Amino acid sequence: MSDTWNKATKMVHGGTRRSQYNEVSEAIFLTQGFVYETAEQAEARFIELGPDEFIYARYGNPTVAMFEDRIAALEGAEDAFATASGMAAVNGALCALLKAGDHVVSARALFGSCLYILENILAEFGVEITLVDGIDLDQWRAAMRPDTKAVFFESMSNPTLEVIDIAAVAEIAHSVGATVVVDNVFSTPVFSSAIAQGADVVIYSATKHIDGQGRALGGVVLGTKDFIRGTLEPYMKHTGGSLSPFNAWVLLKGLETITLRVNAQAESALKIATALQGHAALARTIYPGLPGHAQHALVQRQLGGKGGTVLSVDLKQGKEAAFKFLNALTIAVISNNLGDAKSIATHPATTTHQRLPEAQKEDLGITPGLVRFSVGLEDADDLIADLLQALEVAQK
Repeated sequence: MSDTWNKATKMVHGGTRRSQYNEVSEAIFLTQGFVYETAEQAEARFIELGPDEFIYARYGNPTVAMFEDRIAALEGAEDAFATASGMAAVNGALCALLKAGDHVVSARALFGSCLYILENILAEFGVEITLVDGIDLDQWRAAMRPDTKAVFFESMSNPTLEVIDIAAVAEIAHSVGATVVVDNVFSTPVFSSAIAQGADVVIYSATKHIDGQGRALGGVVLGTKDFIRGTLEPYMKHTGGSLSPFNAWVLLKGLETITLRVNAQAESALKIATALQGHAALARTIYPGLPGHAQHALVQRQLGGKGGTVLSVDLKQGKEAAFKFLNALTIAVISNNLGDAKSIATHPATTTHQRLPEAQKEDLGITPGLVRFSVGLEDADDLIADLLQALEVAQK
């Protein structure tokens, strides 16, 4: 693979390993173990693996390695470790990095399962957690301590789509020697160059845009080779959060088209958000690509002007109107995934974030009327017409 290739080319050819048959499509190595020609060879592999050597699927697999190499090329990372799900990636990255007595500063606007890992797992094992408003740089500065080991945040928050300044937070964190861990799902590896902007560790739920077609669970952690192989890999291979070879193959196929899909979805998302803003039924239309978004200038700098594939709308009449709106949609499906070829509508307050206390939902802006809309690959005009008719139903 050439370093001069652009992203789309790398996503078709990056990391390819061909067997003796020289297949065009990547091979699926559905095996949990590997055979050694001699006992001496087995001993040598357990001491140190050479290039393209494997010993057990929980430690590594040729198909999984192809996926890791290809996503690392897209992100611009030295290395990657693929995991069984996005949450396995979050859990692995944080638990491998932290120990009792460490201090972590995190943005409070997080997916509920991420908050659970921080507040119900790490905190119970003696890690001290400080939560801040992610877009307030003064709060980040005030929270830093000499013993702060890591910072953690979603570069674009779910579901209110606040955009955090990666470079600025990284500079603050690095001033005390803290590791910057970024959940970059909503920003996507196509639009964001989080490592180039200062992130040390980047996490994706590959279930989202990387697969992009609702087929498989997966996750990935990216960073330096020292972190991935020296810190993360020992934790992951002993705790069992590895990605299956079949799912790795599905995700490889997803990477072949990710640049086409995500760019098309973002283009449609901007068109839809523009059509919906100011609608009488809506208290607000949230999309980072809109000029009125609070972090619009940051989006131009950090995401190349792309606002992502997700928008949120807040219906004035609350939960009842939101449910009428959801039930009236004829194209988008009601589900809780995102980044899919099919448009997906979600009511966060009663689904993905329903376990949060009401005061915390209010603080995060997750109102009863808020609906998250993940834009798919359908015709944008068809989606707009469907959304507008559903808003009319919601007002009755």
